[in-house]
Order: sequence, then structure tokens, then C-alpha cells
Amino acid sequence: MRTEFAKLLKQIKKANPDVDDKLVRKAYSVADQAHQGQMRLSQEPYITHCLEVASILTGMGMDITTITASLLHDVIEDTDVTFEALEADFGTDIARLVDGVTKIGTMPRAEVQPTDEEKQAANLRKMLVATAQDIRVILIKLADRLHNLRTIEYLPKHKIQKICQETLDIYVPIANRMSLSNIQWELEDHAFHHLKPIEYKEIARAVAMKRGERETLLKERIQFIEERLQEAEVNARVFGRPKHLYSIYQKMEKQGKSYEEVQDVMAIRIVTQTVSGCYNALGVIHHLWPPVPGRFKDYIARPKVNMYQSIHTTVMMEGNKPFEAQIRTEEMDRISREGIAAHWKYKDLIDDGDDTSNKQLLWLRQMQDWLKDAHAPDELFDSLRRDISTFAVFVNTPRGEVKELAQGATPIDFAYSIHSDVGHHCIGAKVNGHLVPLRYHLQHGDTIEILTSKNQNPHRDWLDIVVTGRARTRIRQRLREMDEFPEKPRTGKGESREVDGPRRSTPVVKPRIKDVDEKTRRQMIRIEGQKGMATTIAKCCNPMPGDPVIGYLTKRHSISIHRADCRLLEKKENDTERLVGASWEGDTMMESTLLVHIGSRPNVLADITNAIRPMNIEMIHAEFRADKNGESVFEFQFETTDRQRIERVSRAIMNVSGVRRVSELSETNIAVGS
Repeated sequence: MRTEFAKLLKQIKKANPDVDDKLVRKAYSVADQAHQGQMRLSQEPYITHCLEVASILTGMGMDITTITASLLHDVIEDTDVTFEALEADFGTDIARLVDGVTKIGTMPRAEVQPTDEEKQAANLRKMLVATAQDIRVILIKLADRLHNLRTIEYLPKHKIQKICQETLDIYVPIANRMSLSNIQWELEDHAFHHLKPIEYKEIARAVAMKRGERETLLKERIQFIEERLQEAEVNARVFGRPKHLYSIYQKMEKQGKSYEEVQDVMAIRIVTQTVSGCYNALGVIHHLWPPVPGRFKDYIARPKVNMYQSIHTTVMMEGNKPFEAQIRTEEMDRISREGIAAHWKYKDLIDDGDDTSNKQLLWLRQMQDWLKDAHAPDELFDSLRRDISTFAVFVNTPRGEVKELAQGATPIDFAYSIHSDVGHHCIGAKVNGHLVPLRYHLQHGDTIEILTSKNQNPHRDWLDIVVTGRARTRIRQRLREMDEFPEKPRTGKGESREVDGPRRSTPVVKPRIKDVDEKTRRQMIRIEGQKGMATTIAKCCNPMPGDPVIGYLTKRHSISIHRADCRLLEKKENDTERLVGASWEGDTMMESTLLVHIGSRPNVLADITNAIRPMNIEMIHAEFRADKNGESVFEFQFETTDRQRIERVSRAIMNVSGVRRVSELSETNIAVGS
């Protein structure tokens, strides 16, 4: 093992020639002695795992404190070494880092033993809370998980499946959030290899078979682009970027294509010296080939929250073949590979306040907030998977502030991202100046204005609408306060208890909640499903969105909107013929089923899905079958608030090549909310 440790020391010295390696030598000595006699399932001494984890972190450019802690990362969990002993020998920082990645060995005594899910939730909660205090905890954990996946074949199959799925659900999105692209891609491919071995082998074989042809074509393209850039006096490096296997698999699944149909399995990367050079290079590429509509993204002007910056464009080359180019500066390229470690200076993050890194880690600190309220394991895992998903939407407040939310987020999620009180009192929303239902799925670039009322409170149905962990836990918390959510978090096999003690209250400035003005309320009213009717808001009961309402036809032929329990209406029992059905925007939805008759054409289902995706419909059922005439039929059911959307969906589908006709099967009114 001393040979392997000598290699690690050489790697550390190469990365930082001036580093004092005494602490690392001491850590290796303690770890080697503590793990003496312990073997991995591969029959290697256990200390080899510690050395490999330290090597991964050294390659990421981490500081000596992190590398030292990585050598010791398993001693508390797997040996007799205690936290107190580590703190005495190595200081508080290193001891806390080791403790942060250490699993909870024992759970509080209870009559019923905790389930595996509860143990996993407790360990995950502990690690994430520690990470929010010191980001180096998760960096050590990612390196630990990466090396474990490299050698996972020695575990039983059921454990391999569980660890790989957890990797895709939790650790891959975290690596993505931290812009650790190399770590993310390797984690994905290892997990993909074991979860989908047949698909993995097929794609790997296809990539290998086409490698020679692809490399020749790529070399020609790179040379041609380099020459054009030189002519335009753009100083840049150009090289190929092969897509990793899991990325190719995801594209095949999403687009419903075979490997042969996924043509952009290779891409080029243009690395310039300056930002202006990036845009000059973009001009050269778009002059050479026409860009594909909808496939241009400028992450330089609008960086991702994980600090990633680059220009992405897909162009259509000769032979009608798409080709992707990524354009960035040298610094941007380094950050995309190394993430937060690319400009690691931990003390400066505390003392000087590195704004870029602090913004990147904001999501972790926000996550720590709702982790306190996510008690049940299923609640924790579901919220975590959604909140750290690699897929996100970026929306704007009316003041232009950008908010990042999970894909599928609704105005209610947005309201809770502003403040809990805004969420609790949300009764509607305007998106880009237009009223939308609370079930509306927010899209990139939307500007959202939340409408509130002091009389509003969350509904249980909101739990089926929201997707973010913060919104879900705040709604549950409020419903419990209102005694409308009686079930407690479970412990063990059916027992329940409150798992947290009294919480310290933190003073916050609460936003002022105002009732919605009458004009906005009139805009939100639907009379028997129709909007734009002449209405007034009754002064006698002053109904607010969320209240059950009914319309009353006045002698002036306008419709007065009352609360359904209005006492004034009770006195007009004999005027029932003047009562009309009324509801608020989004309170009543229709279920519509469309039958799409399709001719024989590859990928037509994917094209139909792409055609209706921008329309923000909630598809609740889909089926593909052959009818009695042998014609292919795609039947799907979705929810909507008006017939105009049904007609727009039908027209969009009819524009898809291969669609012969579209017909509506049925329509049913359903009530949502309470």
C-alpha cells in the first residue's frame, strides 16, 4: 500500500508543489492502522478505497483539508476511531467533514425497528444538512460513490440495483448542480451499465462499430472549422466531444429513435480566449450552416445556476444532418469540467464572500430549510428527487428576478418559492399578463405575478399539483396547523410520532397579503365554463377566489356573483330559475379525449408529443392501438379549462406529418380544488 500512497503524494505535489503534506501522511498512517485486516469484497485491502477517493479529489483540485478527510472518511463508521479522537488529532474541520459523510450507525430506541427507507432517509438528511454547512462533505461523498461504482460488480445484484438507482436519483443531479460534469457522466454511465445492461451493451457496440468512420468525419469537420475561424481572425481551439452512453440512451428514449437515427452523437467544442471571441465564432458557424430553430441556447448571457456558461447551437450540415457546437472561453471550459473546485478557495468563501459560489450553493441552503419539515421517508425522497432534478425551468418575478424551479412547477410552487405566506394565500396567477389556472406548468422565460387573498388557505388538492419540496412541506405543515392533515409521519411499522422537537423561530419579514381587487376577480369568473360574461361582485358576501360561488341573473341582465352560502340568496328561494353556475378560473376543468388517426411513418408519436408540449396540457391517459380497419390510433385524455385549448391542440396535431384526422371522443366536467 505504501507504493499507492507514494503515487498519491506525487499527485498532490504535482497539483500544488508548495503544499505541506505532513497532515496527509499522518491521516494515511491513522487510516491504514484503523482499517488493518479489513478487506473489500474484491479481496483488496480496505485502505485502497480510501486512497482512490483521495486521488479522485486531488484530481478535482481540492484543498489539503478535504484530501486528508477523505483518507479518514470511513474510520468513524467502520473502526473504533471516535469523533473526539479525530478532533483531537486533526482539528474540528477535518473531524466534522468525516462525521458529515458517516452514516448514522444507531437509531433512537423504539418499540418498532425503523425500516431501511427510514434509515436511508436519516442518513441522507444528515449528509445534506452537513453539506449545507460545508460543501466539502458532498464532494467527498461524490468521490466515495464514484469509486464504489467503479468496483460495484462484487456486490449482490439487488444491492447493485439499489445503489445505481439511488445514484441516478440523488448523486447525479447533485453533481450536475455543482457543475462537476466529468463526475456526473461517469456516475451516469456506471449506473446505466448495471441498471440497463442490454441497452448499455447495444449502444456501446454501436458506438464502437462506427468509431473509425465518425472520427474521420469529425477530423475533417474540425480542420474545416479551424480554417474558417483563422480566416475570421478568431483565436480558438477546436476539438471533438463524444457524447457519453447514458446521454445517447436518454436521447433515444426521449425522441423515440434508434441509435442510427440519433445523428448528433458527436459534437464539437470551440474554446476561445475571450467572450467576444465566442460570439465571433458563433457568427462563423451560423454563416457556414443554417441553425436549427429552437436549438440555440446562450448560457453566457444567462448562466445556469451551477455556474455553467457556454453557447449551444445545432446547425444543419450537408446531407440534412444536424451537428452540435458548444462555444466557450478557456475559463468557462475549466469550470464546466471542475465545477466549484475550479476556483476553490474555501476560506475566501467565508471571509471575502465569493458571490458566484454563494449563488451556486443557495439551493443547498434552501434545501436545508425544507429538510426540517420533510419527515416521512417517501416525502423526503420524492421532494429531493424533484428539487435537485437536472431538469429545471427558469422564470421571472414581475421585478425581473430569475427563479429556478423543478420542471413541471406550477404557480403554487412559484408562490412558495417567494415566501410561505404568499403560497398559503395564493388564489391565482398571471403569467405574461394573462390569468392561468393554478395547475399551469411554468415554462422557461415566463413572468409570474401571484394573486393573493388573506382569506385563502391551502387545499389538500394542492399536494397533487405542486412538485417542489418546499411547497409540499409548507402545505403539509399548514394543513396540520388547520387540523386538515391529521396523519403523522410514520416510524417503524405503522407507529407515528413527531420526530423533531421544538424549533427555534427565526424573525422574518412577512409580505403584506392583500385581497384581490374586484376587476381581477371579475376576470377570474367563469359562468358555466364561459369567460368574458358581464358580472359584478356582490357586496353582501364579497366572495373571494377559493370560495364556492353561484351567479344570480339581475333585472339589468348582468350576473351578480355571490358566495354559495350567501344569506341574501337564501331569501330568494323562489328565483331558482335566475341562478346560474359559476366558478373561478381553474376551479372547473374538462377532461377531453382525442383520437388521432395516424398513417405509417416513423417517429410520428414523438412529433405529436413535441407539437403539443408548448401548449401546457396535462395528459392523464394515453394509448396506442390499431382500430377495426387496421389503422393506427393514438388516444389520449387531458385536462383543460376551456374548449379553445381543445381546438388549438387538435389543430397543432393536424399539422404533424402523417396524421390523417383528429376527432374528439368525449368531454366531461370535473371539479378541482375545494
